[in-house]
Amino acid sequence: MARYHDAVCRQCRREGEKLFLKGERCYTEKCTYERRKDQIPGMHWQRRGKTSDYGIQLREKQKAKRIYGLLEQQFRTYFQRAERMKGITGENLLVMLERRLDNVVFRLCFASSRKEARVLVRHGHFAVNGRKVNIPSFQIKPGDTVSVKEKSRKAEWVKLSLETLPRRPMPGWLEINPDKFEGMIKALPTREEIGGTINEQLIIELYSK
Repeated sequence: MARYHDAVCRQCRREGEKLFLKGERCYTEKCTYERRKDQIPGMHWQRRGKTSDYGIQLREKQKAKRIYGLLEQQFRTYFQRAERMKGITGENLLVMLERRLDNVVFRLCFASSRKEARVLVRHGHFAVNGRKVNIPSFQIKPGDTVSVKEKSRKAEWVKLSLETLPRRPMPGWLEINPDKFEGMIKALPTREEIGGTINEQLIIELYSK
């Protein structure tokens, strides 16, 4: 499956805000976005001009895709499922994205970025309710427990990731027990707990055209 392999800091610059795609580096002075945030990526960069309504909606969708590391067809499938669910489509969409196993691993501070979390999940380092799951898109439910596999708990990446716990706020719908290398999903996330800068209404308007 096709993936973006160029410098991810270009994506932050293209969206005009920091998307925290490189984990801890994004919190340091080494962050490329902080030095070049006024430059649009490209050989002949130019400063941002006026954007049409369609352009604004498109950029919002692209930003959401990049934050969660999804391709177009994957993202559209989530949107179509959100439309068929009861409730507000935009909130349904964000809740499903937050319930992805790779995102939960990232939120629980078992990985420094969603990209790293996706790789670790695929390599079988995590279990859900005691059973190994290596599907990053696996949907977590309230009451589920996500844990680091026993053989992976002494790995250096676990130690480094858990050291970031004091600097990364834990969402209210999650609870972590670092001593047991596991986290509990207490409830479905609410829109307020998800936070972020995504304007889901713009995404709905784009797909409704």
